[in-house]
Amino acid sequence: MTKSALSNAFRMPTPVKITGRTSSITNSFVNGIIPAIMPSDGEIALALEVLGMDASDVRCAYCGDPATEWDHLNAIVRRKRPTGYISEIHNLVPACGKCNQSKGNKPWREWMFGPSPLSPASRGVGDIEDRAERLADYERRFPPVRIDLEASVDEDLWSAYWGAHRRLVEEMRRCEELAAAVREEISSRVELLRDGRIDSGH
Repeated sequence: MTKSALSNAFRMPTPVKITGRTSSITNSFVNGIIPAIMPSDGEIALALEVLGMDASDVRCAYCGDPATEWDHLNAIVRRKRPTGYISEIHNLVPACGKCNQSKGNKPWREWMFGPSPLSPASRGVGDIEDRAERLADYERRFPPVRIDLEASVDEDLWSAYWGAHRRLVEEMRRCEELAAAVREEISSRVELLRDGRIDSGH
């Protein structure tokens, strides 16, 4: 077996960077402040009806696979700031995990017909035009709530909140620098261990 074939058979796990979690922190800061309005049974039934479904067989509105969750049709975070959309039935549609992860915070129509990995278009979903029209009808019939969050809050309180976010992200960058220094020292010791130059107990 050639070395290239062996190399292709092995894949090192992707290293986790502390600063790579800043998007998750931002999402948490936005999710922490937007309202989540529980719909009534009637609202759920009507939403499913408009999307061509019923409660006995809820499918992903984007691709038709069995739904595992409800996705924000319009992203609540974009460019690291809240968009003003909230968690309420008119901004939520059934989705499968593949579509939800692939879509992220992209505009839904652009993503559905775009080349993103696991998007309906890239997976060859046959009735994508019909699905997009249903979603457009859903938005027309039930315009989602969109609010100017910043204008709804005391200016000092808003500044304090996002100031705390900024300081947390800055501290994560500092932690990344410390992690690099710690990793370098540990890597040096590992090299000595692998070469048999030191005992693992020392």
